[in-house]
Amino acid sequence: MLGLATIKDVAQLANVSPSTVSRVIADSKRISDETKERVKAAMQQLHYHPNLIARSLIRRSSQTLGLVLSRSTDSAFSNPFFPEILRGISAVSKSYHYGLMLAAAEDYAEEAKLCLKMMTERRVDGVLLLASRVNDGLIRELSASDCPFVVLGRAPESLKCYSVNNDNIQAAYSAVRHLLNLGHQRIALLNGPADYIFCQDRFEGYRFAFREFGIEHDPEWIKSGSLTQEDGYRLTRELFQLDPAPSAIFCVDDVMAIGAYQAIKERGLTIPGDIAVVGFNDDPLASVIEPHLTTVRIPIYEMGVTATQMIIRILEGNEPLPFQRVLSSELVIRQSCGANP
Repeated sequence: MLGLATIKDVAQLANVSPSTVSRVIADSKRISDETKERVKAAMQQLHYHPNLIARSLIRRSSQTLGLVLSRSTDSAFSNPFFPEILRGISAVSKSYHYGLMLAAAEDYAEEAKLCLKMMTERRVDGVLLLASRVNDGLIRELSASDCPFVVLGRAPESLKCYSVNNDNIQAAYSAVRHLLNLGHQRIALLNGPADYIFCQDRFEGYRFAFREFGIEHDPEWIKSGSLTQEDGYRLTRELFQLDPAPSAIFCVDDVMAIGAYQAIKERGLTIPGDIAVVGFNDDPLASVIEPHLTTVRIPIYEMGVTATQMIIRILEGNEPLPFQRVLSSELVIRQSCGANP
């Protein structure tokens, strides 16, 4: 019977009806845990695998979630943020027997097209957007078409939609305030693309910290580029052309901070003796590079878990409240800022 077991065989071995086996496969809440365990044990013993394609046709469901990366796969997976958030998404989707379909594009127009195509062709039941933009047309289209979706990041305030976020304004504020408390006033900002809401929020946190201390920040200290090590290196070299040069650098991503390290050391300067550096995300390399990087730790894995739980609750007809979930962050003080950890 190996590999050829039917649902009737499972039902007979578990001493239940075939309809009960179907309900167990669908994870029905009406079935007791004891019965579920008995049926699952029978399925395992008989090497029975449910026909997910047939199930999806009956339920008019693909049993698949769409993931929209908001950038090309090369640039996304070179940043440790994405593998970690995908780990959280995968953990929950697997436990609920959902597959994952990835959409990645070189530009925003192609990204929106791919996402809407996944939905209209019913290849996915719902969508997780792994970033949000200012004036995000894709979010507006998904909202208007009643497509189930959850945004990882702060959604545009004009649109009421489900989202999971960390408070980027507060997190950036705490990092820059820490540098100001250490006596730094010439603090540069290495930011990402201005059309991403999280980059705008981290800039706002930077501004708020200066405002609290009654200090004017110099616009020349603010540099924007892609969230890559190469741009972190390039923009730091540009900062060295200023007179006087900044005494500290706040990077909105640890990958950019690693590029800043490279430029600083290439110039023969020391961290934090000549210039302090603070990053964001608590990349695994942050505690390995020398000196260890002071950074903001955000719950990346938990964001993926929470967002996936939300989209599955929506698909099951259970409205998750509140609409917006905001997870906490933490400033991790190491050697690169000059403070005593």
